[in-house]
Amino acid sequence: MGANPKLFLRRLFRLAALLVLLDYAAEASEFNPYKVLGVSRHSSQAEIKKAYKQLAREWHPDKNKDPGAEDMFIKITKSYEILSNEERRANYDRFGQTDENQHHGQAPQGFRHFHDSFYFDQSFFHFTQSTRDFTDSKHLLRYEHYMKEVVPDSFKRPYLIKITSEWCFTCIHIEPIWKETVQELEAVGVGIGVVDIGYEKRLANHLGAHRTPSILGLINGKVTFFHYAISREHLRQFVESLLPQRLVEKVTDDNYLQFLNSWREENKPSVLLFDTVPTVPLLYKLTSFAYRDFVRFGYVDQGLTETTSILQQFNINTYAPTMLLFKENTEKPADVIQFRGMKKQIIDEFVSNNRFLLVPRLVNQKVFDELCPVKQFHRRRKYCVLLITGEDEAFVSVNDAFFDFASSNTKEVLRFAYVYQRQQQPLCDTLLKNEDMSPPQVIILERRSAAGKVLYRTVTGGWNGSDEDKHRLHEQLELLQRDPSFLTYDAMLPELNNEFASMFLIQWANVAYDYLSQMYFDLLHSNWREMMPIVSLIFSALFILFGTVIIQAFSDSGEEKPPKQKAKESPKTAESSPNAENTTSFFSSRPPKKNFVEVTELTDVTYTSNLVRLRPGHINVVLVLTEASKQVLLKKFAKEVYSFSGSHTLHYSFLNVDKHIQWMDTLLELAPDARPLDDEEVEGTSSCKQDYTGYVLALNGHKKYFCLFRPVFTGEEPDCSRSSDEDGGAARVRSRSSSRQRASTLQIHHKLDRLSLWMERLMEGTLPRHHVPAWPDLHSITPQK
Repeated sequence: MGANPKLFLRRLFRLAALLVLLDYAAEASEFNPYKVLGVSRHSSQAEIKKAYKQLAREWHPDKNKDPGAEDMFIKITKSYEILSNEERRANYDRFGQTDENQHHGQAPQGFRHFHDSFYFDQSFFHFTQSTRDFTDSKHLLRYEHYMKEVVPDSFKRPYLIKITSEWCFTCIHIEPIWKETVQELEAVGVGIGVVDIGYEKRLANHLGAHRTPSILGLINGKVTFFHYAISREHLRQFVESLLPQRLVEKVTDDNYLQFLNSWREENKPSVLLFDTVPTVPLLYKLTSFAYRDFVRFGYVDQGLTETTSILQQFNINTYAPTMLLFKENTEKPADVIQFRGMKKQIIDEFVSNNRFLLVPRLVNQKVFDELCPVKQFHRRRKYCVLLITGEDEAFVSVNDAFFDFASSNTKEVLRFAYVYQRQQQPLCDTLLKNEDMSPPQVIILERRSAAGKVLYRTVTGGWNGSDEDKHRLHEQLELLQRDPSFLTYDAMLPELNNEFASMFLIQWANVAYDYLSQMYFDLLHSNWREMMPIVSLIFSALFILFGTVIIQAFSDSGEEKPPKQKAKESPKTAESSPNAENTTSFFSSRPPKKNFVEVTELTDVTYTSNLVRLRPGHINVVLVLTEASKQVLLKKFAKEVYSFSGSHTLHYSFLNVDKHIQWMDTLLELAPDARPLDDEEVEGTSSCKQDYTGYVLALNGHKKYFCLFRPVFTGEEPDCSRSSDEDGGAARVRSRSSSRQRASTLQIHHKLDRLSLWMERLMEGTLPRHHVPAWPDLHSITPQK
């Protein structure tokens, strides 16, 4: 009986604690700091601060006499305190906790039962929600948020997404690298996301990720998986590989005028970044991707001799990166910034404020929407002064006069633009239907709805570009700002034609490619578990039915063809010239068919994939040849490297020195220890120095070093060999020059006689390595000394 009052009090205490918990939970569910400030969950601190200042100014009790202003002001202040603190913001995003409900909703350190004799500490098991890294908690993704915000945002910036789970112990090992990479990439504008496969199975299946840890990239709504070793450099290179290739154009003295003068055709301002690094910074590439529809971007490497004139032209300071923005005037930049440490916020503000020409052409609906936004408030009116003109030479003076007028009227409330009647016929017919007019005409309009409704009025008297026309237009614009009812006509504008749209065939090909890519992705990633039994059955049947027959057919053809080939070659050998003996030995030593070793040409197209972005641990063996020696050296090269072609880490290419001789010169200049130091280099002629025929390079693109094989001569003329050190340097030069004059196919063929021994040393790792700071461009550009 004595225990009953204690039991009753204990139950009463539990009931009171439950009521308090429910009360705080209800209050927490009603209070949402994001909704109070009117921002999204992925808004930056600058956006949150801006929203807070506006709302605080509006709801301050001293200025707002509304009865609920004080309560609203307290909520605004409280919301800003939560969201401005990264740790409290992440805590709210993860658990919905604020300061008031944190101690009641969920204890951060552990859970103490009502019985003091029993204490349960969750940290004992090391897998609680509170142990998640703060970086991951801040970037957690949900399916709805991913579809509504992340995918559309991927058309402006790439995303790096990690797939993880609380039970993934392998994920712990990559956490330090992931955290450092996130800090580096997020600062330059890369979107970061984390998907917990245990809580977001639907999103993980949508992305095609079925194991942890996995890392993938998202750009333009398309997912690409990361398949290399996880390191900061590899992740950075992966993000760069997601971006389109020709976002930034390399600008030199030869093409900078062409780059700047293309504003009329491209209908975009031009931005030039001057810096001393040979490669385009990632921050600049990301900015060019975000504003690719509005601005053209170029990069000037100040370390090249080919950029001296442009540096002097614009008086560039080489001690800090400089950005110049050009509009219609290509001789003087419209805006300039210079800074030592590039910041994303500064560059974004610089480009965003200058993303339109002074008088741009309306080429599509997107430009029209950005340039002439729909009216929202009385104080945010934007009037568009539109010139309807033509493309003929007769309209040049009229267009120039309109540009001069716009240059002298730079009010924020006015936006000037022009349109070609032939390109935008539906728009021009709608605006000119009330009056029988023909171009050129100036129309003042104000957009009232996104559906196309506008108020407009045509400037009386037309537009011929005279001083009288300018004065009349100025008076009507002044009248409009005093009396908005000056616009007397209304109309529903059709959607503008996209003047830069691709042809129908190209559009159809792009759509077909996207559709096939999506099918391939769904087949191999999203539904691979369901498809594996069917795929396994199909391949098993194909192997059983056709495998043995195909192997037997190849083996029979390989055994029958050599005797026939010898039979055909025997009469040719018998009827040969007096050098029949040498010719016979040449054909007998011919390598197998050309298709037994895959050798590709190193060109501008294949240079990046075969060298610059070659996978770690892979080496590209490159034969240097001329157009005249191509056939002979390729056959000999294939024979010498045939025994090494089974290695998956070796790739084979050839470089035509007739086209890219300066690349060889630049490469040897970057590695002085690779140049020969004997008398031949001192006393030889310039032609001897530039004769790279028969050189072989083993290029390691990832570690930026190469091994060099110099050709040798054997057989008929041993004194021409590089291995002979008995003769003097001058005699060797004379002998070599005479041997070149009467060089036969046999001598060129023997340049690679010792290549197989060199390849063995390459596989053993005993060859000297010549390191370079960076791979030279395959174009004829020599770095400044």
